[in-house]
Amino acid sequence: MKTAIGSIVLLLSALFSSAPATAAYLQCAPFAREVSGIQLFGNAGTWWGKASGKYDRGEAPKVGAVLVFKETRAMRVGHVAMVSRIVSAREIKITHANWSIINGRRGQIERDVTAIDTSAAGDWSQVKVWYAPIGGVGTRAYPVYGFVYNDKPMRAMQMASAEPATTAPANDAAIRGMLLASVPTRTLLP
Repeated sequence: MKTAIGSIVLLLSALFSSAPATAAYLQCAPFAREVSGIQLFGNAGTWWGKASGKYDRGEAPKVGAVLVFKETRAMRVGHVAMVSRIVSAREIKITHANWSIINGRRGQIERDVTAIDTSAAGDWSQVKVWYAPIGGVGTRAYPVYGFVYNDKPMRAMQMASAEPATTAPANDAAIRGMLLASVPTRTLLP
């Protein structure tokens, strides 16, 4: 009985604590699923294979598509990011979570940041991505599988394109709140 009461007291104190709810953070896959409408699950790098037969895939960026990064030594489970705008044949803007360290924390949303095709063939098989700590496109090129397309209308795409380019805006609290309930609290992705 004392243990049960103690557990309830701990739970209530955690719920009503004045500590900010920023200890948890977003991972890329649940965030990409929410903003793109593409219903794939599992580690980010598995999305390419899992999309086969469910969604069209290709090497050309389209607004609303999800760019799927391959697994690497530095990125053991891959990464996914939604295309929010096409700038040119070799530059796009992406919206994603858990890439840059912002205000000392991972798991932040970055909206409408730059990704550049650095592949020799211009086929989007390798990209460099905006990295907030250096204030520019990073120096490392990452291999990617390509783009998974979702041709359904997307509520989140309208939201992403309606706001000016920014990094981790304060109004992402609603999205963060929706996703935190189902997002694991351990870091898996850069």
